[in-house]
Parts: sequence; structure tokens; C-alpha cells
Amino acid sequence: MTNSQMAVEGGVTLQKIRRSKLRLNRIRREFRKEASCLERIYGRGKTDDIAVTAPVALISQIQRSGGTLLSQLFDGHPEIHAHPQELKIGYPKKYIWPRLDLSEAPRRWFELLFEDDVIEAASEGYRKDHKSEQRFPFDFSASLQRKFFLEHIRCAGQITMRDVYNAYFSAYFRAWRNNINYLGDKKYITAFTPRLAATDVDAGYFFDVYPDGRLISVVRDPKNWFPSACLHTTKKNKYADFDTALDQWLENTQAMMRNKENYGGRVCIVRFEDLIDKTGAVMEYLSDYLGIEFLNFLLTPTFNGSPITANTSFNTGNSGIIKSASMRYKTLGMDEMRRIERKTGDVYGQVLEKVAGYC
Repeated sequence: MTNSQMAVEGGVTLQKIRRSKLRLNRIRREFRKEASCLERIYGRGKTDDIAVTAPVALISQIQRSGGTLLSQLFDGHPEIHAHPQELKIGYPKKYIWPRLDLSEAPRRWFELLFEDDVIEAASEGYRKDHKSEQRFPFDFSASLQRKFFLEHIRCAGQITMRDVYNAYFSAYFRAWRNNINYLGDKKYITAFTPRLAATDVDAGYFFDVYPDGRLISVVRDPKNWFPSACLHTTKKNKYADFDTALDQWLENTQAMMRNKENYGGRVCIVRFEDLIDKTGAVMEYLSDYLGIEFLNFLLTPTFNGSPITANTSFNTGNSGIIKSASMRYKTLGMDEMRRIERKTGDVYGQVLEKVAGYC
């Protein structure tokens, strides 16, 4: 697929395509910079070359709904490769499932899938967002990841789309050198990206690559969601505007229900408020859903085994699960609550009927 075709299909302007070219030039410079000392770096990398062929359990829904929390509850489970950051393999934007062309060169596949955030995290440490003061060591080599990816592709023979993703994740987890949970048999890769399955097309691409994959979506009561979302306004997500924000909530919640209808048991919907208030019940259910052992540390969010502060629009500074997140509606006035109920009540009632039966 050409850049112009992707621009049309993904709704991406030519200006954004030009920015993507600037991105490619930047990451290629990074690969060349690291390559000068690759042999020395390789000497202290992981010697175990594990082929990561497990399917992805993708956590995806609208922002401010608990996706980061859920992904970090899976961190450290011995049967899970937990992707440590927000998964950003989407191209040309993170919420668009990448349309790879198998006729192109393998290095091009890698450049499209490559997650730029690892460069800053490897240099300065991982942090949840630009406001967070908590940083974690993240020993990662982009050049090694590229090298390992190309090695896996060369050994794959007749290449399928799944082979490309297997090679990508195999290289990612091997290039992450201080990963405490690299070894052992894994049943799933868990990863969070907001909105990556928000269209029928993107959900279809995901399940085409991972017919054995799982899609877990978290639905948040719109009365709790809006106070958090309106503090999360960005250029592309203008959640501070009441109607614009709730239109997006409706659109994404309707997408959840379509995905559940289209893919049945491969899609699981959980309620944010239950994840906060009934964490044990939800995580025990999800453990059974994924066929992994339920362990008590699934009740505490961590990054590479270390407790991590909550990703919240409200300034708490606390680690663990913030129980007040299920009561943000208390910050609303009665008029706002009535408006939200009128606009979203029917759809919210419908999606609750599709929530998993863990209680």
C-alpha cells in the first residue's frame, strides 16, 4: 500500500505523511548511532533467543478508562509477556492497526512497527507521562531490536503476517535487557493501546493477525469518565467540550459492543468500577479467561516488578489502585449528571449487559 493509499484509508493528511518521513529519518539516525557500538552492547545483551509466538491479549478502549492500570496488573506474571509501555505499533497513528505490505523489505516492516518511545525511556528511564516524577530503569537497545528482528525474519522461511509480528515481539523482549520476566513459557502478550480496535477495520486487522488473540475492553461509567477525561484534553482529543467528549465515549462504547457481537468469546468487556472496587474478582476472571494461574500480585500495578503510581488526571501521587477513581462523579453538579444520563444512559445500559460475569 502506498503512502497516499494509507492516507485515504486512515484519514491521515499528507502533512502527517511528511511528518512520518521525518520520523523515519530520525529513527534511522538512532539506529546508525547505536550501531557504532553494537558489538559491545551485544556482549551484555540477553544470550537466550526466545521465539515469542504467543498471541496478543490487546487491552483497548477510549482513554481514561483503566487500560494502563489493567496492563500493569498483568506485569510480572510468569505466563505473560507484559508489554511495559503503551503499545505504539500503530501506523501512521498509534490507533490505526498497521497495514504492512509483505512485498516490502523487512527493514521497512520494522521501521513502521518500531515504537519511538523506547529511545527516550532507554536514555532517561520510563515514566507514565511527562508530568510523572517517578522513573524506572529501562535498559533497551533499539539497534539490537532491529538486529534481532531481521535475524528472526531470515529464519522464518515463507513469511506470513503473523511471522512479522512474532519477529517484532521476539526482538522487543530480547532487546529489553533488564526485563525480569523474560524466560519461561508464556501464553499471551498483554499490551494496551487506546482506540486500536475502535473501528471494524482495525479490529478486523487485529484478529486477522491474531485469530487466537483476545481483545479486553474496559468500559467506564460516563459520569466517572467525563471528570477524568476533561482534564486529559489534547489537540486531537478535545474532551473538555461536553458534547464532543461524550460523543467520543458513545462512539467507542458502541465499537466495544460491535466487537463483542462480531467476535464473541474472543472479546471480553469489564467494568472500570469493578476493576477498581472488585479487583480480585475481575483479575481472577481474566486469569481464567486467558488460561493463566491467578496469583496475588495480579492485584497490584507494577512496572517490571516495581510498584508504580497511578495514571490519573487527578493529582494523588499514590501507587497502587486509587479507590476514589470510581467516585469521580461526585465532582459533577446535578445538571451535568442529568445531561450525561440523557446522552449516554441507553448505550451504557446496553453495554452493561455485555460485561463479563465475574461477580
